[in-house]
Amino acid sequence: MRKEVIAHRDPKSPISEIFRTLRTNIQFMNTSKKMKTLLVTSTLPGEGKSWVTSNLAVTFAQAGKKVVLIDADMRKGRQYVIFGTSPRPGLSNYLSQIEFDEDENTAEDITDYIQETDVQNLYLIPAGNVPPNPSELLVSSQMISLLDELKEICDIIIIDGTPCELVTDSVILSRIVDSTIVVTAHKITKKEALERVIKNIQNVGGKLAGVVVNKIPVSGKEYEEKYYYYGEDPTFSNVTKKQKKKSNTNKVTEANRRSRAEQMNKQRTARTTTATDKKEAKPIKTETKRIVEKEELPRAIRKEQKIQEISLDRTNDILKQINEYLDKEKKNLN
Repeated sequence: MRKEVIAHRDPKSPISEIFRTLRTNIQFMNTSKKMKTLLVTSTLPGEGKSWVTSNLAVTFAQAGKKVVLIDADMRKGRQYVIFGTSPRPGLSNYLSQIEFDEDENTAEDITDYIQETDVQNLYLIPAGNVPPNPSELLVSSQMISLLDELKEICDIIIIDGTPCELVTDSVILSRIVDSTIVVTAHKITKKEALERVIKNIQNVGGKLAGVVVNKIPVSGKEYEEKYYYYGEDPTFSNVTKKQKKKSNTNKVTEANRRSRAEQMNKQRTARTTTATDKKEAKPIKTETKRIVEKEELPRAIRKEQKIQEISLDRTNDILKQINEYLDKEKKNLN
């Protein structure tokens, strides 16, 4: 499958959302009568008709509809290229019952002409071999029978027609389908050509659902801001950004408040210490130093120091007693 099937390859992109909007608009236009067949045509080649048709079919399939896409451009059909299927058997082979393979075998049932695609619920009938009389084949009763049979096995039939300004194939098909969409290109399609196409479809009794304007230039900024489906909702994003900004502002304010409070506390502590030092500088400093040193010493060292102090005191007592005894002996000798 080619990358141009954006609705399947990137279903969350803004372009895919546009096709879903188009699908919804088509469904709401036919509330009174259930639409089963939809024709997509254009004024001239190169306006994006086949691209719009393929992506629109994908969006219907994604909505749970069983879709059959018919490539009715039997002169230059390219839906089989877009979806990567076999080019035959196709519509021309079914309508003319002409052999389509080397063994010259013809399909016996309509299901033999329907090919599966990589998209779930989406099936394709390619254009088939190029016939010498495609317009006559579309007018035949075989085409009407084909649509009637497909209506019984699927939810919607989407037909990729030919450009109306070149051939009359799509004008013929507009008579037998429920609705028709005309694809135009921005600054390419002529207003007069579009008016002629609409008039020709209405003259044969066709029903026009609307016109799709393709190839409108969109800047990168508008592409990101206008649609929310690709990423997050811009409303939610803006609210989140405001909340984050407000939260950051609150954090900065709180940090500043704490910083100022800490500075004020430091200044108060410094003033108090200075005043105290002026009154009782040395005793307070010495006592504080002793207390700190005593508290920082481990218990084992404190215990050892106590033992050393006790032993020193005992030694001093013994020496004192010996000195007293020697003094007494000296006196006795004298």
